[in-house]
This record gives sequence, structure tokens and C-alpha cells, in this order.
Amino acid sequence: MAVPKRKTSRMKRRQRKAANRYEGVQATFCTNCSKPTTPHRVCPSCGYYNGKQVLNVEA
Repeated sequence: MAVPKRKTSRMKRRQRKAANRYEGVQATFCTNCSKPTTPHRVCPSCGYYNGKQVLNVEA
């Protein structure tokens, strides 16, 4: 039977367990049109980012 030569450090143990806790990117809501968008991206439905018109979106 295999036996580890050294104790696993707290950091390595926490890194291994952290992969199971990851839930993906959380959706945020656009301040202009209130539709869900990904964080730090231009809203695909209205073209606003940080309260400013960035893209001209065709209706």
C-alpha cells in the first residue's frame, strides 16, 4: 500500500478542495436595461457599460 512521505500542506489541501466549490461566473444585471449580463462586459442587449453608451445595438 502506498504511503505519503510528507504531510500534505494546508495550502495544497485547500487548493484541491476549492475545485469542488467553484460555481462559475455569476450573472449581474445591467444598470440601464436590467437584463442579466456577465460582469465587466458590455451589455449585449442595450450596448451600455458603466453607465455609458459603448456599442450601437440594432433593434
